[in-house]
Amino acid sequence: MPKPNNSTAPLPFPILIGDIGGTNARFSILTDAYAEPKQFPNVRTADFATIDEAIQQGVLDKTAVQPRSAILAVAGPINDDEIPLTNCDWVVRPKTMIEGLGMEDVLVVNDFEAQALAVAALSDENRERIGDATGDMIASRVVLGPGTGLGVGGLVHAQHSWIPVPGEGGHVDLGPRSKRDYQIFPHIETIEGRVSAEQILCGRGLVNLYNAICVVDGIQPTMKDPADITSHALAGSDKAAIETVSLFATYLGRVAGDMAMVFMARGGVYLSGGISQKILPALKRPEFRLAFEDKAPHTALLRTIPTYVVTHPLAALAGLSSYARMPANFGVSTEGRRWRR
Repeated sequence: MPKPNNSTAPLPFPILIGDIGGTNARFSILTDAYAEPKQFPNVRTADFATIDEAIQQGVLDKTAVQPRSAILAVAGPINDDEIPLTNCDWVVRPKTMIEGLGMEDVLVVNDFEAQALAVAALSDENRERIGDATGDMIASRVVLGPGTGLGVGGLVHAQHSWIPVPGEGGHVDLGPRSKRDYQIFPHIETIEGRVSAEQILCGRGLVNLYNAICVVDGIQPTMKDPADITSHALAGSDKAAIETVSLFATYLGRVAGDMAMVFMARGGVYLSGGISQKILPALKRPEFRLAFEDKAPHTALLRTIPTYVVTHPLAALAGLSSYARMPANFGVSTEGRRWRR
């Protein structure tokens, strides 16, 4: 019978690496500590009833290499043997996975722990710098990822190790500051009376913000898809969409600056996810960095902290693979999150 295990011993190869988001799941298999990962096509979570079915049909049925263990990054808190995902219907059940998929060892971590692991050693070709602050200081870092939701992860550097810090930072309060904010915020959809950062800084948040702007300006909204809003904004073809993306960049800058101060992230703040990459031209305009640095009395500190957009197409998988190869370099907690046969 599989049981929880807090061992920090390396997982046995081959290792299935999985990044399970709200919309898409990405998988690879690492055959040993030196091999390049074997990649598999992305899986849409809506196409499979369970993650076990997705792994069986999307990975195991397509390769002769059968993994002995798995490291899975999931979008949601990990509190028990059954781990529901925040933004899709899948439930990760490591015990069932071990019994049904023939694995010996399963470790489950938060999805933004995986993103944080990735930014420990991200090369210049896999990131795009925003603003003038430079440097590759070996110091704590933060990663934020507006996507299906808003993920936040910290990466603390201490005692020569990188220690990923999971959390639910995307649900911090986000409030108005400018005159325009005070016009718009009363029309943002709330959760039990409050506006969390995720209510604006994600795909559905873009639509929430766009709709609020339309209400304030007395115009009929014509777009329901976040991709349409960003496309029209970047093309300069719709006034409300342009303001939506501009304010999105501003609010993302505010939250990114807050997280930089929480973690004292002198090593940089990294923006991951598809939205960040898609609106990169907007993030390079002044609004993002101005909001990021506008943290009196610590403006001078924020000006020294670099900000980047992660352009690596599979950053979370790369981060998990780094950990799988060299677990001693990382302080990844396994307590309550590892199951062995």
